[in-house]
Amino acid sequence: MTVLALLAFALALLPAFLALANLFALRRAAPGTPAPDGLVSILIPARNEAANIGPTLAAALASTGVPIEVIVADDHSTDGTAAIVAEFAARDARLRLIAVPPLPPGWTGKNHACHVLGQAATGRHLLFIDADVRLAPHGAAALAGAAETVGAALVSGVPRQVTGTWGERLTVPMINFLLLGYLPVPLMRRLKDPALGAACGQLVLVEADAYRRVGGHGAIRESLHDGVRLPRVFRKAGLATDLVAASGLATCRMYTDFAQSWAGFSKNAHEGLATPRALPVWTLLLGGGHVLPLLLAIAALLGAGSLPMAGAALAVSLLTRAAITLATREDPWTIPLHPLTVALALALQWNALLRPAQAGVATWKGRTYPAG
Repeated sequence: MTVLALLAFALALLPAFLALANLFALRRAAPGTPAPDGLVSILIPARNEAANIGPTLAAALASTGVPIEVIVADDHSTDGTAAIVAEFAARDARLRLIAVPPLPPGWTGKNHACHVLGQAATGRHLLFIDADVRLAPHGAAALAGAAETVGAALVSGVPRQVTGTWGERLTVPMINFLLLGYLPVPLMRRLKDPALGAACGQLVLVEADAYRRVGGHGAIRESLHDGVRLPRVFRKAGLATDLVAASGLATCRMYTDFAQSWAGFSKNAHEGLATPRALPVWTLLLGGGHVLPLLLAIAALLGAGSLPMAGAALAVSLLTRAAITLATREDPWTIPLHPLTVALALALQWNALLRPAQAGVATWKGRTYPAG
């Protein structure tokens, strides 16, 4: 038990140190202000988003500090998405609605819609946002400013994640925890190694010429995980990418319950952690550093093991999660649930790896793609 407690403590320290370094790095590199003549194209792929698209458009059209155009690509919606966009467009000439052509073989739906949007856009920067993302008034300007300041061809950040049910609260916080606890942001900024590339697909700003030069979303046409794949395409071309603190730039409610969260995170698991090589390593890192401490603490309370060492490991794990949660302005009530959140994340990844067809990892928005 003592050896396990020491291992758990060591594994909990790694994300603690990285999180502190990352939070400090993000605070120092706050998004700035772009050149006033730099048009930003806000691009929104939308498929059956009638429940979301109205507030998303209202927020995008309220952008300040930079000239904008807003383009929505209706991807064969069967609800009122297109009609809602048309109503907004009739009142604001900066908004355009375009129809996405039929999905070609070898493409996933979102990448195809984003590709069509990229072709239609005229801005110096292209800001791709999901249809459930609400930009802050200064959000587009701040992201463009960040790109100008650091000379990055791609800048992304995680919007403040809104979670309304316990199913969401148990799953969604892993986004920020993985990025800030395990991606070395200072090293990512110094090196252009593709393996260090990361983004959040909900909020991605790219320099238009660079985007088209590297092939844009066409270069990842078969992918379901643009947040992982797109920045790596830029980095392979020798271009810089960056992450910024975006909790003050946009908000997003990805899902509305546990079932949606499970299905949503499952769909792109095989392009993230759920690979035969990666998942055993991540199971050791995440399970050993964030689930094992709680189990050891419970065992110690029952008389088996060292409570001080197990308690120290658990404290480091929870304090790391607390620092990330508070810095990203997520729900603080999720902090004590952290060991369960990590356990559920690992269960989801193993389920996607071992049962890809049953896990539904390749079905999303009414479309089914070949698993893996």
